[in-house]
Amino acid sequence: MSFLDIVIQLGRGLGYTLLVTLCCSVTGVLAGLVIACIRRIGFYWLRPLLDAYAYIFRGIPVLVLLFIVYFGFPSIGLKVTPLLAMVLSLGLISAAYLSEVFRGALNSVDADEILAAEAIGLSRLQVFNCIELPQMLRFSLPGMINEFTTVLKYSPFAYTVGIPEITKQAMTLSAVTLHGVEIYFAVGVLYFLTFRILLFAVQFIEKRYRIPGLVLKQRSSI
Repeated sequence: MSFLDIVIQLGRGLGYTLLVTLCCSVTGVLAGLVIACIRRIGFYWLRPLLDAYAYIFRGIPVLVLLFIVYFGFPSIGLKVTPLLAMVLSLGLISAAYLSEVFRGALNSVDADEILAAEAIGLSRLQVFNCIELPQMLRFSLPGMINEFTTVLKYSPFAYTVGIPEITKQAMTLSAVTLHGVEIYFAVGVLYFLTFRILLFAVQFIEKRYRIPGLVLKQRSSI
């Protein structure tokens, strides 16, 4: 079997790898954004619970939480699909990290802008929607990109719950052909190419929406 044949065989699992990465990344962004917004706007009685969530989920290994969800939940009558198990483990762990990224980005918004908006009579919700949220999303783009790449690198754990992504395909192919070195080298090449292509796309978005003034300040301080 040639190296090209191996890559073609492994390519069958590429779609599942991208699906897992996309679902977990979207879950992380949306859940992290909701947590950051709740912290910022109000609901002060929820803050201890949200802080506890971020603290606990950032300390749990992805594989351990994945096994708890997929293999542990059925013992209490809750059976989840493999993809949902990945979302409830990797996606929610990503949300815990992103909630801190968003909180830091919100703290970077100039307090004078918020004060000026309040001075002209905008409500707290209007200030958040019009002043804080747009800037927060821009400030947090580098952290979101970093977390996106982390999710991609953790996506091979999906093979442990039966999702036929690239790693699962490699294990099956290696057992049949006994060409382990070539197969797992091809896995590394596919992950690297996928990582670079997706990173290029996300960096394009970052350059499109970054704050020019912030970039100039960063460059002048180097």
